[in-house]
Amino acid sequence: MYLNAEKKQEIFKTYGKSNKDTGSVESQVALFSYRIQHLTEHLKKNIHDFGTKRALTMMVGKRRSLLDYLKKKDIERYRALIKALGLRK
Repeated sequence: MYLNAEKKQEIFKTYGKSNKDTGSVESQVALFSYRIQHLTEHLKKNIHDFGTKRALTMMVGKRRSLLDYLKKKDIERYRALIKALGLRK
């Protein structure tokens, strides 16, 4: 399995306030980014996996809406998160 409990806690510890901080926008966006990266690699090998393609599209939309929320609330946190995750925007 590509995403186990230890990996989740590591992501939450890196981008959240603690390893149990699952609700902050930063930790949720980081988790979505990790999942998106994994699904993108999967789709490069399995081009006709349309269910995964739909799930990937939905995840990208959720991440985008969370980033839009963070941008409205606190632009500095938004810029720091974008830089830390290496996203284009």
